[in-house]
Amino acid sequence: MEITMDFTTHKQMAMDLFNLTWDLIEKTDRTENDDDMMLYAANASRYHWSVVGTPLNFARGEWQISRVYAILERSEAALHHARKSLSLCTEHQLGDFDLAFAYEALARAYHAAGNSDEQERYLSLALKCAEKVEQEDNKNWLLKNITSVSTGAIPV
Repeated sequence: MEITMDFTTHKQMAMDLFNLTWDLIEKTDRTENDDDMMLYAANASRYHWSVVGTPLNFARGEWQISRVYAILERSEAALHHARKSLSLCTEHQLGDFDLAFAYEALARAYHAAGNSDEQERYLSLALKCAEKVEQEDNKNWLLKNITSVSTGAIPV
């Protein structure tokens, strides 16, 4: 079965669902229903990007799904999507910013799994990539995320 939807609608849905997911990630008093919606929205966003996006959109979508699963303490799924993000970043040479976030996702997933050795390994790789990010705002945002892994906090 094929879903009939034009390019513009897929793109708008991908963006809106990504932003909805992020809003739910940042929500401090999420309910169980919010958690479900966050997970569904992240996956739906990635689906729409699969129709109209680029490898960069795919990598960021996988990163976001991994973040959601880590928040929900579902480490196996968080690791799966973090690895997909990393694979897309390396295969398509997406740059140090996105590569660092893929490593951050792996560190966060290993934190959720209780594996501190792998968490530290990927934090170190993320920090090495972050050092190469030239745009100061991007670097600062990245470092906030990297340093929040061990606390499980979500920087805003």
